[in-house]
Amino acid sequence: MLDIIKYNGQTAEELFGKREELTSNVENIVKDVIADIKANGDKALKAYSAKFDGYTGESLEVTEEEYEEAFKALPETFIQTLKSSIKNITEFHKKQVKSGFELDLGDRIIGQKVIPVARAGVYVPGGTAAYPSTVLMNAMPAKIAGVKEVIMATPVKADGKVKAEVLVAAKLCGVDKIFKMGGAQAIAAMAYGTESVPKVDKITGPGNVFVATAKKLVSGVACGIDMVAGPSEILVLADSNAKPEYIAADMLSQAEHDAVASALLITDSVEQANNVIDELLIQVEKLERRDIAKKSLENNCKIIVTDDLDGAVELANEYAPEHLELAVKNPFDLLDKVKNAGSVFLGYNTPEAVGDYYAGANHTLPTSGSAKFASPLSVDDFVKTTQYVYYTDKALKQASSDIISFANSEGLTAHAQSVVVRSK
Repeated sequence: MLDIIKYNGQTAEELFGKREELTSNVENIVKDVIADIKANGDKALKAYSAKFDGYTGESLEVTEEEYEEAFKALPETFIQTLKSSIKNITEFHKKQVKSGFELDLGDRIIGQKVIPVARAGVYVPGGTAAYPSTVLMNAMPAKIAGVKEVIMATPVKADGKVKAEVLVAAKLCGVDKIFKMGGAQAIAAMAYGTESVPKVDKITGPGNVFVATAKKLVSGVACGIDMVAGPSEILVLADSNAKPEYIAADMLSQAEHDAVASALLITDSVEQANNVIDELLIQVEKLERRDIAKKSLENNCKIIVTDDLDGAVELANEYAPEHLELAVKNPFDLLDKVKNAGSVFLGYNTPEAVGDYYAGANHTLPTSGSAKFASPLSVDDFVKTTQYVYYTDKALKQASSDIISFANSEGLTAHAQSVVVRSK
């Protein structure tokens, strides 16, 4: 099931294969869903909820009574855990807050304002697991950015109940409204608005291929999005001193997400590679989600042996993983060499799960190689900038010849004339 591959200069694509891409077939399905929601609003939204989730309730929005029940259902210890995580997330993301600037140059002033979007929509997957961490990682940056209204969409089953962990996390984060809806229809509802669901300016949060495709299709047309996220990925870069049981456990932490998730290892030790394979085969049998994890290992697990750690880092940079673990003796020596990764976890005792739940850095990360040009979700995703310019009569006259010359060089004489009339 698991083979060791010797690195001999192959490209990342040759070693790891192509990442999953959105298909035109999925796009056609999602386009129809979006068009239906735009045309028929709540009626279409409820029809899709009944068809795909079995939910036939009249109310789409979570009530205060449901929030109260959720708090009663959870142990106080877990509520405190959520609060501790929120504290860490807040500390990290507050450092990202930017202010505008103004340059007062006497007869002219130029500046930039930083303005939060008015309303943000957060998508939280449902299905086989509850994801309160997704609530925290998306809602807290929005609130810290100053977004006035944060709404959330999450799918429900036939009973119409949102997981208590998700509801409590949302309440603690200050989410303003939660709607019981999932899939492409939820993205369309937030992007265009319905009778019940307000239109948002930005949508963030992960989801399946239909959710990702819907986000791609509404992006730049109806609203902004954070990113088009693909399947989860982890690449562990390990030396001979790393404990194979730790490495295997960390690889499986991503493999259990989905059958198309990727769990990868690059090491400079053949012995280490063999030991990790043994551990993977032992540990996967103990997982509750073993069937999913096994499929992930069969489909996407690769174990690469390089001559040295520098070569391992070069290969990791080419792959640009979502999660990169540097399970080596001196991880900070390699950190500056890492150019492409969503989030980096340093040393033998920093599993990726620390970042997923607790450390405070965001866990919504670029996937499918997009770490080469994209960044983790942050406060920046929930703000925009507006520039402003002020010129006195004197300043405009001093610059007029340059501006007129520039406009005329582009053949835009009306631009030039707008300065000429003020220069007389």
